[in-house]
Amino acid sequence: MLGIIQFISIACGIVLSFFPDEYDRAVHNWLSSADNATTVDKTRWPTDISRDIVPVSCHSHNDYWRRVPLYSALQAGCIGVEADVWLFDDELYVGHTTSSLTEHLTLQSMYINPLVTILERQNPTTKFNQGGDSPAHGVFDTDPVQTLILLIDFKTAGPATWDAVTKQLAPLRDRGYLTHFNGDEIIQGPVTVVGTGNTPFNLVIANTTYRDIFFDAPLDKLVEAEQSGNNPQLDAALFPGTDLGQGQSGMPAAVTASTFNASNSFYASVSFKKSIGHPWPFHFTQRQMDRIRSQVRVAHQHGLKVRYWALPSWPRSLRNHIWRVLAQEGVDILNVDDLVDATKGDWNTGVFDWWP
Repeated sequence: MLGIIQFISIACGIVLSFFPDEYDRAVHNWLSSADNATTVDKTRWPTDISRDIVPVSCHSHNDYWRRVPLYSALQAGCIGVEADVWLFDDELYVGHTTSSLTEHLTLQSMYINPLVTILERQNPTTKFNQGGDSPAHGVFDTDPVQTLILLIDFKTAGPATWDAVTKQLAPLRDRGYLTHFNGDEIIQGPVTVVGTGNTPFNLVIANTTYRDIFFDAPLDKLVEAEQSGNNPQLDAALFPGTDLGQGQSGMPAAVTASTFNASNSFYASVSFKKSIGHPWPFHFTQRQMDRIRSQVRVAHQHGLKVRYWALPSWPRSLRNHIWRVLAQEGVDILNVDDLVDATKGDWNTGVFDWWP
Protein backbone atom coordinates (compact mmCIF):
# COMPACT_ATOMS: atom_id res chain seq x y z
CA MET A 1 0.00 0.00 0.00
CA LEU A 2 2.81 2.38 0.90
CA GLY A 3 4.49 1.55 -2.40
CA ILE A 4 1.33 2.50 -4.32
CA ILE A 5 1.05 5.80 -2.43
CA GLN A 6 4.69 6.59 -3.11
CA PHE A 7 4.28 5.79 -6.81
CA ILE A 8 1.24 8.08 -7.08
CA SER A 9 3.06 10.87 -5.25
CA ILE A 10 6.09 10.63 -7.52
CA ALA A 11 3.90 10.49 -10.63
CA CYS A 12 1.95 13.58 -9.54
CA GLY A 13 5.17 15.41 -8.81
CA ILE A 14 6.53 14.64 -12.27
CA VAL A 15 3.33 15.82 -13.95
CA LEU A 16 3.21 19.05 -11.92
CA SER A 17 6.84 19.82 -12.73
CA PHE A 18 5.83 20.48 -16.35
CA PHE A 19 3.48 23.29 -15.32
CA PRO A 20 4.62 26.70 -14.04
CA ASP A 21 3.71 27.57 -10.47
CA GLU A 22 1.77 30.68 -9.53
CA TYR A 23 4.92 32.77 -9.30
CA ASP A 24 6.20 31.74 -12.71
CA ARG A 25 2.82 32.56 -14.24
CA ALA A 26 2.77 35.99 -12.62
CA VAL A 27 6.13 37.24 -13.85
CA HIS A 28 4.51 38.56 -17.02
CA ASN A 29 3.38 41.47 -14.81
CA TRP A 30 7.01 42.46 -14.29
CA LEU A 31 8.01 41.92 -17.88
CA SER A 32 5.02 43.63 -19.46
CA SER A 33 5.25 46.53 -17.02
CA ALA A 34 8.92 47.00 -17.83
CA ASP A 35 8.24 46.86 -21.57
CA ASN A 36 5.43 49.39 -21.28
CA ALA A 37 7.09 51.66 -18.73
CA THR A 38 6.75 54.67 -21.03
CA THR A 39 3.05 54.10 -21.67
CA VAL A 40 0.76 56.31 -19.62
CA ASP A 41 -2.03 54.43 -17.84
CA LYS A 42 -4.23 56.80 -15.83
CA THR A 43 -5.59 53.93 -13.73
CA ARG A 44 -2.21 52.85 -12.34
CA TRP A 45 0.60 54.33 -10.27
CA PRO A 46 4.07 54.37 -11.86
CA THR A 47 5.58 52.31 -9.03
CA ASP A 48 2.92 49.61 -8.66
CA ILE A 49 4.83 46.90 -10.48
CA SER A 50 5.10 45.09 -7.12
CA ARG A 51 2.12 46.65 -5.37
CA ASP A 52 0.68 43.42 -3.90
CA ILE A 53 3.91 41.59 -3.04
CA VAL A 54 5.04 41.31 0.58
CA PRO A 55 8.80 40.74 1.04
CA VAL A 56 9.73 37.49 2.76
CA SER A 57 13.08 36.65 4.35
CA CYS A 58 14.02 33.92 1.90
CA HIS A 59 16.89 33.49 -0.52
CA SER A 60 16.26 32.04 -3.98
CA HIS A 61 18.96 29.37 -4.07
CA ASN A 62 20.43 28.83 -7.56
CA ASP A 63 17.99 31.43 -8.82
CA TYR A 64 19.21 31.12 -12.41
CA TRP A 65 17.57 27.67 -12.51
CA ARG A 66 14.11 29.21 -12.19
CA ARG A 67 11.86 29.16 -15.25
CA VAL A 68 12.10 32.95 -15.16
CA PRO A 69 15.23 33.90 -13.17
CA LEU A 70 14.99 36.93 -10.87
CA TYR A 71 11.34 37.66 -11.69
CA SER A 72 9.97 34.42 -10.17
CA ALA A 73 11.84 35.17 -6.94
CA LEU A 74 10.61 38.76 -6.85
CA GLN A 75 7.03 37.71 -7.50
CA ALA A 76 7.31 35.27 -4.59
CA GLY A 77 8.63 38.06 -2.36
CA CYS A 78 12.16 36.71 -1.91
CA ILE A 79 14.58 39.37 -0.70
CA GLY A 80 17.62 37.46 -1.95
CA VAL A 81 18.69 35.86 -5.24
CA GLU A 82 21.83 33.97 -6.22
CA ALA A 83 23.89 33.93 -9.40
CA ASP A 84 26.92 31.70 -10.03
CA VAL A 85 29.33 33.55 -12.33
CA TRP A 86 32.15 32.29 -14.52
CA LEU A 87 34.67 34.63 -16.15
CA PHE A 88 35.58 33.90 -19.77
CA ASP A 89 37.00 36.47 -22.20
CA ASP A 90 36.10 39.40 -19.92
CA GLU A 91 32.43 38.34 -19.72
CA LEU A 92 30.59 36.94 -16.71
CA TYR A 93 28.41 33.99 -17.65
CA VAL A 94 25.79 32.59 -15.28
CA GLY A 95 25.28 28.86 -14.74
CA HIS A 96 25.83 25.97 -12.37
CA THR A 97 28.68 24.38 -14.33
CA THR A 98 30.76 25.32 -17.36
CA SER A 99 28.82 22.80 -19.47
CA SER A 100 25.62 24.75 -18.81
CA LEU A 101 26.93 28.15 -19.92
CA THR A 102 25.68 29.93 -23.03
CA GLU A 103 26.72 33.20 -24.64
CA HIS A 104 23.38 34.87 -23.92
CA LEU A 105 22.98 34.09 -20.21
CA THR A 106 25.22 36.60 -18.48
CA LEU A 107 25.20 38.51 -15.21
CA GLN A 108 24.44 41.64 -17.18
CA SER A 109 21.50 40.25 -19.13
CA MET A 110 19.94 38.18 -16.34
CA TYR A 111 20.37 40.44 -13.32
CA ILE A 112 22.06 43.82 -13.79
CA ASN A 113 19.99 45.13 -16.71
CA PRO A 114 16.61 43.87 -15.39
CA LEU A 115 17.31 45.38 -11.96
CA VAL A 116 18.19 48.73 -13.51
CA THR A 117 14.92 48.66 -15.48
CA ILE A 118 12.86 47.74 -12.41
CA LEU A 119 14.49 50.35 -10.18
CA GLU A 120 14.15 53.08 -12.78
CA ARG A 121 10.45 52.27 -12.81
CA GLN A 122 10.34 52.40 -9.00
CA ASN A 123 12.11 55.77 -8.94
CA PRO A 124 10.50 57.90 -11.65
CA THR A 125 11.36 61.54 -12.09
CA THR A 126 8.11 63.51 -11.98
CA LYS A 127 7.01 66.90 -10.71
CA PHE A 128 6.09 65.11 -7.47
CA ASN A 129 9.31 63.12 -7.15
CA GLN A 130 12.54 64.87 -8.05
CA GLY A 131 14.87 62.40 -6.37
CA GLY A 132 17.75 64.39 -4.97
CA ASP A 133 18.61 63.56 -1.39
CA SER A 134 15.74 61.11 -0.92
CA PRO A 135 16.79 57.45 -0.61
CA ALA A 136 16.01 55.45 -3.71
CA HIS A 137 13.10 53.03 -3.42
CA GLY A 138 13.71 49.31 -3.72
CA VAL A 139 11.96 46.70 -5.84
CA PHE A 140 9.05 46.14 -3.41
CA ASP A 141 6.40 48.86 -3.43
CA THR A 142 4.91 47.53 -0.17
CA ASP A 143 8.29 48.02 1.55
CA PRO A 144 10.40 50.53 -0.43
CA VAL A 145 13.30 50.46 2.04
CA GLN A 146 13.77 46.68 1.75
CA THR A 147 17.02 45.94 -0.05
CA LEU A 148 17.34 43.07 -2.53
CA ILE A 149 20.38 40.92 -1.77
CA LEU A 150 22.24 39.82 -4.90
CA LEU A 151 24.54 36.97 -3.87
CA ILE A 152 27.23 36.49 -6.51
CA ASP A 153 29.09 33.19 -6.30
CA PHE A 154 32.56 33.60 -7.83
CA LYS A 155 33.29 30.31 -9.60
CA THR A 156 36.47 31.35 -11.38
CA ALA A 157 39.71 32.88 -10.04
CA GLY A 158 38.92 35.45 -7.38
CA PRO A 159 40.99 38.53 -8.36
CA ALA A 160 40.11 38.47 -12.06
CA THR A 161 36.44 37.74 -11.37
CA TRP A 162 36.40 40.52 -8.77
CA ASP A 163 37.55 43.08 -11.35
CA ALA A 164 34.88 41.95 -13.82
CA VAL A 165 32.07 42.00 -11.23
CA THR A 166 33.12 45.44 -9.98
CA LYS A 167 33.06 46.77 -13.53
CA GLN A 168 29.70 45.24 -14.41
CA LEU A 169 28.00 46.69 -11.34
CA ALA A 170 28.59 50.19 -12.73
CA PRO A 171 25.00 50.75 -14.01
CA LEU A 172 23.64 50.14 -10.50
CA ARG A 173 26.48 52.01 -8.81
CA ASP A 174 26.24 55.08 -11.04
CA ARG A 175 22.53 55.44 -10.24
CA GLY A 176 23.11 55.19 -6.50
CA TYR A 177 21.29 51.86 -6.20
CA LEU A 178 23.99 49.90 -4.35
CA THR A 179 24.32 49.52 -0.59
CA HIS A 180 27.80 50.77 0.27
CA PHE A 181 30.24 51.57 3.05
CA ASN A 182 31.52 55.14 2.79
CA GLY A 183 34.37 54.81 5.26
CA ASP A 184 32.24 55.71 8.25
CA GLU A 185 28.85 54.04 7.93
CA ILE A 186 26.72 51.72 5.81
CA ILE A 187 24.43 53.51 3.36
CA GLN A 188 21.66 51.10 2.41
CA GLY A 189 20.53 51.01 -1.20
CA PRO A 190 17.89 49.09 -3.14
CA VAL A 191 20.45 46.37 -3.99
CA THR A 192 23.03 44.82 -1.65
CA VAL A 193 25.73 42.81 -3.41
CA VAL A 194 27.38 39.97 -1.47
CA GLY A 195 30.28 37.95 -2.81
CA THR A 196 30.70 34.27 -1.99
CA GLY A 197 32.58 31.33 -3.48
CA ASN A 198 36.05 32.51 -4.54
CA THR A 199 35.36 36.12 -3.59
CA PRO A 200 38.75 37.37 -2.28
CA PHE A 201 38.41 38.87 1.19
CA ASN A 202 41.63 40.85 0.79
CA LEU A 203 40.10 42.75 -2.14
CA VAL A 204 36.81 43.29 -0.29
CA ILE A 205 38.66 45.19 2.46
CA ALA A 206 41.30 46.81 0.24
CA ASN A 207 39.35 50.07 -0.16
CA THR A 208 38.77 51.56 3.29
CA THR A 209 36.67 54.52 2.08
CA TYR A 210 34.21 52.88 -0.32
CA ARG A 211 32.87 49.31 -0.63
CA ASP A 212 29.78 48.05 -2.44
CA ILE A 213 30.58 44.34 -2.55
CA PHE A 214 30.33 42.69 0.85
CA PHE A 215 31.70 39.35 2.03
CA ASP A 216 29.93 36.11 2.85
CA ALA A 217 31.78 35.45 6.10
CA PRO A 218 32.38 31.88 7.34
CA LEU A 219 30.00 31.51 10.28
CA ASP A 220 31.81 28.55 11.81
CA LYS A 221 35.18 30.36 11.85
CA LEU A 222 33.55 33.49 13.23
CA VAL A 223 32.20 31.53 16.19
CA GLU A 224 35.49 29.68 16.70
CA ALA A 225 37.36 32.99 16.76
CA GLU A 226 34.92 34.41 19.31
CA GLN A 227 35.30 31.38 21.56
CA SER A 228 39.08 31.06 21.30
CA GLY A 229 40.28 34.29 22.82
CA ASN A 230 40.02 36.36 19.63
CA ASN A 231 43.22 35.02 18.12
CA PRO A 232 42.88 31.45 16.85
CA GLN A 233 45.03 30.16 14.05
CA LEU A 234 43.29 28.64 11.08
CA ASP A 235 43.68 24.93 10.57
CA ALA A 236 45.79 25.74 7.52
CA ALA A 237 47.38 29.09 6.74
CA LEU A 238 45.45 30.91 4.04
CA PHE A 239 46.94 33.70 2.02
CA PRO A 240 45.50 36.35 -0.31
CA GLY A 241 44.88 35.17 -3.87
CA THR A 242 43.96 31.57 -3.12
CA ASP A 243 40.69 30.24 -4.52
CA LEU A 244 39.40 27.91 -1.85
CA GLY A 245 35.67 28.59 -1.77
CA GLN A 246 33.19 30.35 0.49
CA GLY A 247 34.77 32.23 3.35
CA GLN A 248 38.33 31.11 2.64
CA SER A 249 39.71 32.95 -0.39
CA GLY A 250 42.04 35.87 0.19
CA MET A 251 41.96 35.38 3.94
CA PRO A 252 44.65 36.46 6.41
CA ALA A 253 46.82 33.79 8.00
CA ALA A 254 44.90 34.22 11.26
CA VAL A 255 41.22 35.01 11.76
CA THR A 256 40.20 36.90 14.87
CA ALA A 257 36.82 37.92 16.25
CA SER A 258 37.34 41.39 14.75
CA THR A 259 38.06 40.17 11.21
CA PHE A 260 34.44 40.26 10.06
CA ASN A 261 32.04 43.12 10.70
CA ALA A 262 29.25 45.03 8.99
CA SER A 263 31.70 47.29 7.15
CA ASN A 264 33.09 44.38 5.12
CA SER A 265 30.59 41.53 5.41
CA PHE A 266 26.84 41.06 5.14
CA TYR A 267 26.13 37.37 5.62
CA ALA A 268 27.68 34.93 8.04
CA SER A 269 27.06 31.58 6.33
CA VAL A 270 27.88 27.93 6.75
CA SER A 271 26.72 24.57 5.44
CA PHE A 272 23.86 23.36 7.62
CA LYS A 273 24.75 19.76 6.81
CA LYS A 274 28.37 20.13 7.97
CA SER A 275 27.88 22.52 10.87
CA ILE A 276 24.58 21.40 12.42
CA GLY A 277 24.00 17.98 10.93
CA HIS A 278 20.84 16.08 10.11
CA PRO A 279 18.14 16.28 12.81
CA TRP A 280 17.66 12.69 13.84
CA PRO A 281 15.22 11.20 14.58
CA PHE A 282 13.49 14.18 12.93
CA HIS A 283 14.15 16.63 15.72
CA PHE A 284 17.09 18.74 16.90
CA THR A 285 19.22 17.53 19.77
CA GLN A 286 20.07 19.94 22.57
CA ARG A 287 23.62 20.11 21.26
CA GLN A 288 22.39 21.12 17.80
CA MET A 289 20.10 23.77 19.26
CA ASP A 290 22.93 25.17 21.38
CA ARG A 291 25.14 25.40 18.30
CA ILE A 292 22.47 27.20 16.26
CA ARG A 293 21.85 29.68 19.09
CA SER A 294 25.55 30.29 19.55
CA GLN A 295 26.07 30.95 15.83
CA VAL A 296 23.07 33.29 15.63
CA ARG A 297 24.17 35.19 18.73
CA VAL A 298 27.76 35.70 17.59
CA ALA A 299 26.82 36.71 14.05
CA HIS A 300 24.32 39.27 15.30
CA GLN A 301 26.89 40.67 17.71
CA HIS A 302 29.03 41.40 14.66
CA GLY A 303 26.14 42.98 12.77
CA LEU A 304 25.89 40.10 10.27
CA LYS A 305 22.89 38.18 8.98
CA VAL A 306 22.82 34.40 9.44
CA ARG A 307 22.32 32.12 6.43
CA TYR A 308 22.56 28.33 6.34
CA TRP A 309 22.98 26.54 3.05
CA ALA A 310 22.74 22.84 2.20
CA LEU A 311 19.53 22.41 4.22
CA PRO A 312 17.66 19.10 3.87
CA SER A 313 14.84 19.47 1.35
CA TRP A 314 13.14 16.10 1.91
CA PRO A 315 10.98 14.86 3.44
CA ARG A 316 8.97 18.08 3.34
CA SER A 317 7.74 17.65 6.91
CA LEU A 318 11.33 17.64 8.14
CA ARG A 319 12.22 20.57 5.89
CA ASN A 320 9.25 22.56 7.24
CA HIS A 321 10.26 21.73 10.79
CA ILE A 322 13.79 22.99 10.13
CA TRP A 323 12.44 26.20 8.58
CA ARG A 324 10.25 26.82 11.62
CA VAL A 325 13.06 26.24 14.10
CA LEU A 326 15.56 28.42 12.22
CA ALA A 327 13.06 31.26 11.88
CA GLN A 328 12.17 31.05 15.57
CA GLU A 329 15.84 31.09 16.57
CA GLY A 330 16.55 34.29 14.65
CA VAL A 331 18.14 33.03 11.45
CA ASP A 332 17.79 36.04 9.16
CA ILE A 333 17.17 34.42 5.80
CA LEU A 334 16.13 30.94 4.67
CA ASN A 335 18.05 29.40 1.79
CA VAL A 336 15.25 27.78 -0.26
CA ASP A 337 14.54 25.97 -3.51
CA ASP A 338 10.75 25.75 -3.10
CA LEU A 339 9.57 29.35 -3.46
CA VAL A 340 5.88 28.51 -3.16
CA ASP A 341 6.05 26.71 0.18
CA ALA A 342 8.76 28.91 1.65
CA THR A 343 7.13 32.27 1.02
CA LYS A 344 3.64 31.24 2.11
CA GLY A 345 4.95 30.63 5.62
CA ASP A 346 2.38 27.91 6.25
CA TRP A 347 4.85 25.19 7.14
CA ASN A 348 2.52 22.43 8.20
CA THR A 349 3.11 18.71 7.82
CA GLY A 350 1.10 16.07 6.01
CA VAL A 351 1.17 12.35 5.30
CA PHE A 352 2.28 12.87 1.69
CA ASP A 353 5.23 14.98 2.80
CA TRP A 354 7.20 11.83 3.51
CA TRP A 355 7.50 10.89 -0.16
CA PRO A 356 9.21 12.82 -2.97
